[in-house]
Amino acid sequence: MAKKLKRKRKIFTALGLLVLLVGLVFFLFSGDNRAVLSELVRDNVSKEEIQDTLGKLGFKGYVTFAFLSMLQVLLPFVPAEPIQMMSGVAFGWWKGSAVCILGVTVGNTIIYFLYKIYGDKLSDFFTTNAEFDFDIARKSSKIALIILLMYVLPAIPYGLICIFAASLNIKYPKYILLTTIGAVPSAFLDVGMGDIAMSTSWILSICVFLVIVTLLIVMFRYKKALFKKVNEFMTRTYSTNKPVRKSSALFIRFLSFGFRFFFDTKVKVKLKKEVKKLPKPCLVLCTHGSMYDPLYAGRLLMSEKPQFVMARLYFYNKHSAKWLRRVGCFPKSMFSADISNAKNCMRVISMKRTLTMMPEARLSTVGKFEGIQDSTYKFIKRMNLPVYTIRADGAYFARPKWASKTRKGALVEAKLVPLFAEDETKNLTFEELKRRVDEALYYDDFAWLDTHPEVSYKCKTLAEGLENILVRCPHCGAQFAMKAEKHTIYCEKCGFSRELDNRYAFTESAPFANFAQWYDWQKAEMEKDMLADENWKLESPVALLHASLDGHKMLREAGHGQCTLDKTGLHYSGEEDGQLIEKHFTLSEIYRLLFGAGEDFEIYEGEQIWYFRPDNRRSCVAWYMASELLKKLYDNKG
Repeated sequence: MAKKLKRKRKIFTALGLLVLLVGLVFFLFSGDNRAVLSELVRDNVSKEEIQDTLGKLGFKGYVTFAFLSMLQVLLPFVPAEPIQMMSGVAFGWWKGSAVCILGVTVGNTIIYFLYKIYGDKLSDFFTTNAEFDFDIARKSSKIALIILLMYVLPAIPYGLICIFAASLNIKYPKYILLTTIGAVPSAFLDVGMGDIAMSTSWILSICVFLVIVTLLIVMFRYKKALFKKVNEFMTRTYSTNKPVRKSSALFIRFLSFGFRFFFDTKVKVKLKKEVKKLPKPCLVLCTHGSMYDPLYAGRLLMSEKPQFVMARLYFYNKHSAKWLRRVGCFPKSMFSADISNAKNCMRVISMKRTLTMMPEARLSTVGKFEGIQDSTYKFIKRMNLPVYTIRADGAYFARPKWASKTRKGALVEAKLVPLFAEDETKNLTFEELKRRVDEALYYDDFAWLDTHPEVSYKCKTLAEGLENILVRCPHCGAQFAMKAEKHTIYCEKCGFSRELDNRYAFTESAPFANFAQWYDWQKAEMEKDMLADENWKLESPVALLHASLDGHKMLREAGHGQCTLDKTGLHYSGEEDGQLIEKHFTLSEIYRLLFGAGEDFEIYEGEQIWYFRPDNRRSCVAWYMASELLKKLYDNKG
């Protein structure tokens, strides 16, 4: 039945086009036009005489060639070259090109709207023996470039290119711009050959024509290899795995000056170095209470040739990656095995530079040290380098993880101190090394603030964003019902509220003196829930984002689905780049789920990031807490 309908459609299409051709011939030879055309066949006719004669056709001549140009788009067996060359003979280069491009534009438009009616069935009328992978092309981030490239490849009919472009669901203005521009070079060339044949000599025109034909024959002869290269080009993506480059001391100084000029008006920064000059190579470990920690460390290490390990997320945009690499930064897939990062660390050491990292590998949630992955301690021991630490007290309160603004009146005290001498780590047990590293990096900004009564923070929206880390109401127990405005956080269900003073303490100390205590309480309540229910789980509809393919932006949307976190690990069920998938990360593969407050939770797999945005953005911190607690309760259990 389907074959019968397909055959009927082809018959009706052929009949329709035949009627159009007959109508065109009648239109062209109507009135006095027969006598005009007969003048073209006499001997010794010149270019000027031909153009004067064709000019007598007036509007009908332009319409005829435009119509024929339209047909070469709609009918793959209608060759474009003779039509376009005759247009050059008749009207000259510019007018002839304009007429042909107009016809092509009309043909492209017809295909666009036919596709809207018939969909992929329309492609049955166009066939190609080209080994061009349309599925890869459809997923490529270079789609505009690929559409233009298709016009210079052999064996791909223009009509099929238009159908492919229409199938991408791009809007008509973009579609018609791409498909018309793609046809312009060949139209200009063919029309130009017709014009040259009349204005200069047929010999020159034939020579140009033979060169083009030879080129086409070569392309057809090697089309398999050609299309293989094109398919590889379409799958090539921007990679963050590049060798680390030496940091630019001059550029670091320039950034440091800019940072001090704009930042120090809000935050008072006190820097202290207990060592005048560091040996090279060496390792510097920094606390990570604030997004500004690399800047504090950079100022302390300005003359020490620092090279920073940073989250790979920031390198997915090739423009920001360029500047980060210039100041000596290189990427790491956090909480994931990362061979390229390990190689770059070894390069930094071989270059005799200062390897600088923030071993917590995520911003502190409530201004406290949150622990280090065991693999980092093993790395420290294996490198056997001189080790130093930078602890930036007060950094968290200057710009908390959940806040959108820097707080005026903040004080940050950053100090560089020695921890291990060269060869000292190899003689330490793992437990002793871990204890000493943790003691050197441990910070608690609430405890530090108690020793600085002179510090107060000025911000009209001091509490806003707290709802993204405080997700359980201590009065009614409601989940994800907290809301923060100005200095107040309250429950939308029961109305329970607390107000922050200018030192991040609650004006009413019961049941919690500050939000760090509230956070610890809600994490303890989550653990109770897990122990009470062996089948406890956290689930949510999510949007899945992956790294940008071309590097022009940081992330791209890859699909939608459902995420579940339980004692077996993290599971995603849904779309990924148009395919339905099931993706599972076991608890043994998860150290912590990283999270952006009120934004996402994420996990790295090699160079790729699985970046999930839940429908309820306030729940992101719950996924982080749950990953830590489930790991504690169930990992390595039978």
